[in-house]
Amino acid sequence: MSGPGEAGTTSLIVGGVDRGGSRGERSSLRAADLLPIGTLGLRSRRTRAALSALGIAIGIASMVAVLGVTRSSESHLLAQLDKLGTNLLTVVNGSSLGANAEAELPVTAAPMIGRVDGVLGVAPTAQLGTLHVYRNDRVPSGQTGGLAVRVCDSSLLATLQGSVLSGRFDMSGPYPVTVLGHDTAVTLGIDRFDAGTRVWLGGHWFTVAGILNSFPLEPEIDRSALVSADAATKLLGYDGHPSRIYVRTDPDRVQEVANLLAPTANPDNPFQVKASLPSDALTAQVAVKQSAGALFLGLGAIALLVGAIGIANVMVVSVLERRSEIGLRRTLGATRGHVAAQFLTESLVLSTLGGVGGVLIGSAVTAGMAVNRGWDVLIPPQAIWGGLGVALVAGAIAGLYPALRAARMSPTDALRTT
Repeated sequence: MSGPGEAGTTSLIVGGVDRGGSRGERSSLRAADLLPIGTLGLRSRRTRAALSALGIAIGIASMVAVLGVTRSSESHLLAQLDKLGTNLLTVVNGSSLGANAEAELPVTAAPMIGRVDGVLGVAPTAQLGTLHVYRNDRVPSGQTGGLAVRVCDSSLLATLQGSVLSGRFDMSGPYPVTVLGHDTAVTLGIDRFDAGTRVWLGGHWFTVAGILNSFPLEPEIDRSALVSADAATKLLGYDGHPSRIYVRTDPDRVQEVANLLAPTANPDNPFQVKASLPSDALTAQVAVKQSAGALFLGLGAIALLVGAIGIANVMVVSVLERRSEIGLRRTLGATRGHVAAQFLTESLVLSTLGGVGGVLIGSAVTAGMAVNRGWDVLIPPQAIWGGLGVALVAGAIAGLYPALRAARMSPTDALRTT
């Protein structure tokens, strides 16, 4: 009834009972023998064990990856906020002229705002709504690519704390010169500055003086070709009314200045003016990512539950397949506690393997996404230790019933041939 493997197992479990045949000795199970005995079934059924551990690994990997990617992304967004500052305000006319058009503000809006206490810099701009920029004069007028023409002055870069990618930022004089926003240059196929490069703008050829780096908080600048007020007045019919004003404030007086912008920009109709913080968009992104992270954590928990059910199923089947082994061990003196400990250990080893594999997979996914997007790799310690802890708890719960079922088997029923 028992082979060599079973005899070896019996000697480990029964301990001193088998030596000398004394039935009066108390059966014992050494802690050093528990792990080899508990992994006997896993070592003999490696494919099944690997698939069972994979279910736990998927759930833990999902949770670790969600927490890691969310933390890395949040860190990147917060770093952007620190770099760009939360003291930049934008002023626009709230009267909508369409999805891609901006309504005019009074001509006096920018100089009046500049007089407000707490204002460090003002940069008025005006979108010329009917004009667009093209790579050449042969492009059909309807193929705008979503690119706009915007009037600005030399205060723009300082107020937005921006920089030039190549060329120079030249907004002086009535000359047909333009500086391209980052996305505008990419769309037009101008990936680097070359002296003499021209674009077709408002029925005139404009020489490209430079290309700007991207503005994360001001995408409208990225999608525009910038021209000076003098050139726009002379060649493009600009009437001097701004449509969007950027205001850099004292960091300690942001809300105070924000409350004064509407009545200052348009005293006659202050309710038509809207003042906003572009940094609120990044703050909202952080909140959205946190909400999405909670959703994906829920999905990871579901995957973990499925994995735990898989382990429970495998353990129940293992108990049924090894009834003769259980009966033989009970006959030779193993207690119910020894049998329960064996199968519970098997379940815990399965879940531990899955937990470790899940942490490694989740960490690798986090690192891959962070490196690909230029983020710092941040994996919360609680994601690692919490993942392992959750895996162990899931394994313990999944293996508890099969272990108790194995322990309740009587030797005669377990040895009975079916």
